[in-house]
Amino acid sequence: MTPPRVLIVAGSDSGGGAGIQADIKTVTMLGGFATTAITAITAQNTLGVTDVMPVPAAMVVAQIDAIVSDIGADAVKIGMIGSAETAEAVAGQLERLAVPIVFDPVMVATSGSELADSATVAAFGRLMRIASVVTPNLPELEALGGEAAVLAHGCHLLAKGGHGEGAEIVDTLVSPGGGRQDLRGRRFDTSDTHGTGCTLASALACGLGAGLTIGQAFEQAVRFVRIAILEAPGFGLGHGPIGHQAVTDFRWDELDPEEALRRRDHGSGMNLNQVTLPAQDYDASVAFYGQLGLRQIVDAPGRYARFECPGGATLSIHVEEGRRAGEPVVYLESDQLDSWVETLRAAGIVFETAPDDQSWGWREARLRDPAGNRLCLYRAGGYRRFPPWRID
Repeated sequence: MTPPRVLIVAGSDSGGGAGIQADIKTVTMLGGFATTAITAITAQNTLGVTDVMPVPAAMVVAQIDAIVSDIGADAVKIGMIGSAETAEAVAGQLERLAVPIVFDPVMVATSGSELADSATVAAFGRLMRIASVVTPNLPELEALGGEAAVLAHGCHLLAKGGHGEGAEIVDTLVSPGGGRQDLRGRRFDTSDTHGTGCTLASALACGLGAGLTIGQAFEQAVRFVRIAILEAPGFGLGHGPIGHQAVTDFRWDELDPEEALRRRDHGSGMNLNQVTLPAQDYDASVAFYGQLGLRQIVDAPGRYARFECPGGATLSIHVEEGRRAGEPVVYLESDQLDSWVETLRAAGIVFETAPDDQSWGWREARLRDPAGNRLCLYRAGGYRRFPPWRID
């Protein structure tokens, strides 16, 4: 399949987390081909923006002309625009293109640095008139005059909910005719969100360029961003970048980002990804595995803890009366747990317990190997690495 060509008109982020750099990563990971017209050069990192140098409007137009006249475009994403003059010039060039245009009205970086002055914001009206979708966050939406003011330009509105309050994020897609679609997800407790807005808009443009409906492209974009947040590499001392590089084997119709991430870890076949070890001193064991470099993700003080390895496998400790020291449980996971167990039974394997749903969200069947070692065949989905009670 020919990759969708996505022309990105935006500024450069020297820190690599947002702007053109995030746009290119997003489009590439979603199977598209990214071309660029750079509007500004910024000196920035996870702590903030230290300098900005706008690219002259004539040079931005020259970049757009060079791409359109030769490579072409199936969709356009507009991000940081640089100046009011550039906004007018870009709008004039893009008015001639009959392709979806996604406009992300960047005003302030995640760090709080201003990226658009009042004159530039005032010039956004013409860009909204040519846009298929405008993607402001909540403060940007307020600065643009609110929902009705944006929709008056004849575009769709994707209102990003990350700046809202509460444990749930609601991203809302509103059509010019008033139709609404909400996507809800739990808020992740992290400061590594630099570039989420750029990423969402680029993912949306790539989906539209590939022929998805706007609803499908919206779902793909939100899920892409959520998986990338979960896979943030942890770089920098401030608002760190998200993990574009880790969002592989991704489809817009995945059930949820945690499930998509699990499938990326090991596909749909059987995988050894969890071991539970007996413990006698809970605090000593938690401290020990923390010192080894594992990240604790579940904490039931005095009884149970689960840790996450850098590669995605998990290890648990369990203080349980009656379990003799040195008797671990090895977990083998499969999406087709029940049919797998039936196949094994038909082959003569004896199970101690049949597949059964557990209160912690896993479905388990237990058995022992010829040496008496305990095994658990199971299916956990997002509840292995991302249960609702995950502590980080």
